[in-house]
Amino acid sequence: MKTRAPQKRRLQTRARLLSEAEKIVTTQGYSALRVEDVVAQAGVAKGTLFSHFKDKDGLLAVLIGARVMEDLEKMETLPPPTSVDDLIQKLEPCLSFVAQDRVIFDVLLRYSGSTGSEVNEVVTESFVRQITLFARWLGQMQQVQKIRNDAPAEVLAEGIQAFLNHVLALWFCAEHANDDSPAKALAPLLQVWLKPPA
Repeated sequence: MKTRAPQKRRLQTRARLLSEAEKIVTTQGYSALRVEDVVAQAGVAKGTLFSHFKDKDGLLAVLIGARVMEDLEKMETLPPPTSVDDLIQKLEPCLSFVAQDRVIFDVLLRYSGSTGSEVNEVVTESFVRQITLFARWLGQMQQVQKIRNDAPAEVLAEGIQAFLNHVLALWFCAEHANDDSPAKALAPLLQVWLKPPA
């Protein structure tokens, strides 16, 4: 019984830290999140936050990973795309979320394990789930000959994920030099990538 009370308090503290961090990013954005603000709002010491999360980016990875998973759950309930344009429309909410703040993109890449050794299980799972969803959609589109069928759906899905990362990286490098959205920049790439052979 004695071990349950400290564990319950620890879980409550973690939940409070996440709740306060979520309030801050909701009103000010992910880039504005500061450890000092989170601990002040949660009424705990800075060391307490670091006992739950390795650093600020670790806290951000939990928040961002949860949001990406929510978006994926919504996408998984959608009917398969009927065209490449429909596919892009279905990807647009995910692209818009990541494009709103460079910190989101950086944290997703960092904690997916693709740019370093740090991994967040939820972020990594979201990348795997994306590929699985895209492959399912593309397989169904191949059956009705809406896209190329000379490559496995899984390979085409991995290509889409690579194009998503490419478009977002350019979006941030160009610092939004043009008014186009990432979804609009993605369109010509997927039109060529998924075009049926002549």
